[in-house]
Amino acid sequence: MRNVRRQFLVAAAAVLLVPAVSAFAQDDYPNKTIKIIVASAPGGPTDLPARLASEILKNKLGQAVVVENRPGAGGAIGARAGAAAPPDGYTLFMGNTSTFAVIPAVSSSAGYDPVKDFVPIIKITEGFQILVVHPSSPWKTVKEFVDYAKANPGKINYAHTGNGGLPHLAGELFMLRSGSKLTGVPYRSGGESNTAVLSQAVQATFENIAILRTLVPEGKLRALGVQNATRTPIMKDVPTMAEAGYPNAEANTFFGVAAPKGTPAAIVAKLNAALNEGLQTPEMQKTITNLGSQAVRNSPAEFAAFIAAQHKKWVDVGKAAGVKVN
Repeated sequence: MRNVRRQFLVAAAAVLLVPAVSAFAQDDYPNKTIKIIVASAPGGPTDLPARLASEILKNKLGQAVVVENRPGAGGAIGARAGAAAPPDGYTLFMGNTSTFAVIPAVSSSAGYDPVKDFVPIIKITEGFQILVVHPSSPWKTVKEFVDYAKANPGKINYAHTGNGGLPHLAGELFMLRSGSKLTGVPYRSGGESNTAVLSQAVQATFENIAILRTLVPEGKLRALGVQNATRTPIMKDVPTMAEAGYPNAEANTFFGVAAPKGTPAAIVAKLNAALNEGLQTPEMQKTITNLGSQAVRNSPAEFAAFIAAQHKKWVDVGKAAGVKVN
């Protein structure tokens, strides 16, 4: 009887100790290196905000932060790895519009749910998708482009980064809103898509400003319209699609940090506070603006609602355009 009682007391003590140990671990966080998984190759549009976030966290939290690039399957490989990581705050995922919204909206084999499998931490930046053409093309405005496309259905080829990716869906959304018909041509990356327009292998592309930020100002490509509610700070003369006469054609490019489902709220809050503070410094704001993006202070709850809304939007676009990736 005495042994049974002793075993009961030991078990009870262990149960009571678990919350205390967990709380201590959170108070002590971080006490080792933090890893940020990026679902693209080094130097790409998603890699850049991940490097900014890693620098902020290292300075604010006093621990090393490394970026691990896991490209493949349009970003799904990296997203799966981020979702499957231990929920302890030491493995984070830097996602974007494609991984948090587009891919799981149109792919039956994405292998993760952006709403259920992640705990959003913070939206780092919002960027811009821009419709660009070769400067020798006859189109100076979005209307001229649309008028030609309507008169010549399917004759304008636009480059994108593969079926179901954001540049592909951005083009599909544009066609739905403008009533025009374009032909999509897949390439392996945004860089290759731009090269295709530069070489006039295709006539247009809908690409991220991070890739276009030097090509347009230098006159190598002509920007017709911004797929965003506001104009981009570094190309102020380029109208939005709404200003050009085609509302609701926004293809927001966003980048943000999330953690695996189950990550403690205290850790999420600590990471959010550190990143929000670091993003608001004049130096960081200047860096982000020079990349053609913008950063706005936001909470985990606000980012979660934003992801859910973006995911639903691209589910609707995918269904309307008949886009499905297996």
